[in-house]
Amino acid sequence: MVDGSSPAHSPPRTGVIHVSFRTRSSQGAVEGISSPSKGRSLQSRLDEAIGLALAINLDVIHSQVIQLPKIASATLIGKGNVEAIGALIQALGISLMVLDNALTPIQQRNLEKAWGCKVIDRTGLIIEIFGDRARTSEGSLQVELAALNYQRSRLVRSWTHLERQRGGFGFIGGPGESQLELDRRLIDERILKIKKGLAQAKRTRGLHRTARKRIPYPVVALVGYTNAGKSTLFNLITKANVFAENLLFATLDPTMRQVKLPSGRQIILSDTVGFISDLPTQLIAAFRATLEEVCSADLILHVRDSAHPDTEHQAKDVYQVLEELDIAHPLEAGILLEVCNKIDLLSQEDCETLENRLKRDNNLVVISALTGQGIDDLLSRIDEKLQEKGTLIQITIPTSEGEMLAWCYRQGVIVDRQDEGEEIHLSLRLTSPEKLKLLEQFGTILKIKEII
Repeated sequence: MVDGSSPAHSPPRTGVIHVSFRTRSSQGAVEGISSPSKGRSLQSRLDEAIGLALAINLDVIHSQVIQLPKIASATLIGKGNVEAIGALIQALGISLMVLDNALTPIQQRNLEKAWGCKVIDRTGLIIEIFGDRARTSEGSLQVELAALNYQRSRLVRSWTHLERQRGGFGFIGGPGESQLELDRRLIDERILKIKKGLAQAKRTRGLHRTARKRIPYPVVALVGYTNAGKSTLFNLITKANVFAENLLFATLDPTMRQVKLPSGRQIILSDTVGFISDLPTQLIAAFRATLEEVCSADLILHVRDSAHPDTEHQAKDVYQVLEELDIAHPLEAGILLEVCNKIDLLSQEDCETLENRLKRDNNLVVISALTGQGIDDLLSRIDEKLQEKGTLIQITIPTSEGEMLAWCYRQGVIVDRQDEGEEIHLSLRLTSPEKLKLLEQFGTILKIKEII
């Protein structure tokens, strides 16, 4: 993942810039404009951009925020800034510039021409990370689809100059090698082929989901801002070994494991890709299928980095992506628990504030996935939330039907049990799919006395 002029083992010397505009044009949102900071500090936005660069091991040797009154249509940042940064690039030997903004193909071309180095924008950087992280064949196809859609608009204007400078960087690459030979027809053919492959993967995943419903285990999905600690929590609960590092987008491909709750109920826990502000539209579309497990989940755990200064703004970004996935606000639907993670990093005062909020909010759990603090409370709350979703039924089981009794203890929540002679009277709570499975498997010998 290096610049064409750098040694293969050495990451490119990289500069990172976040551009903020104090005013918008009369047309409103303009292609190439920085998105609003949504109440975040400019330093926080810059730090996140640096984190994205570090996620693919770039050697960040310079970073800065530029505040401007308006967009320069040709270069985004204006002639004076282009010249000043160009001198800095030469002085520091920078071979890659990352702009934490959306660049038009013309702006990217002009900046590369002026600076004599490779330039990528926020969308290109995130696609690079996703390309580096994808492990499954479906994940790789989704990333390639997003990259091709991104590249397609840049074929003519961006890929016909600076061949040496643009060649050989990471997933997207450049025309210095094979990209010059690609034209729109070839890219369109590849896009069509990928879409067919993803459609088949979606059908296969649908069959797997149908098979799980026949088991049936409730699905609990982990969502949250990238680097909130979802994979660390997933590993702790499931004893799995999912890649978990202090990196943005450490997890890309979804992972699912079976978990036994304190009540004995079995669930399927799903770890998903982290969300981020200003997620490129190409990736929202490409990864919609991957996040289908969230859409069909019985319960969503929103894992938050409670120690992050922008935790509230990160939460808003997560809800925005959920809305873009056509998921109604999960708090209103009663299918969400907010899991405030990393409390081991909080000050005593912040911990007390969170504890006071915990007393008022029944949908809040505080934990440290690193130390294990609060995990037992979290598992109990998951049990309670799933129980709230279920229907309370009263059934009578012959004492000879040990298999049915074991199934009830394994799948439902036993509220009461009374043994009378050759019969066992149970009050238990089951979700709708669990109740259907009970009737399907044991309906001929089961006596249901009452459904509440």
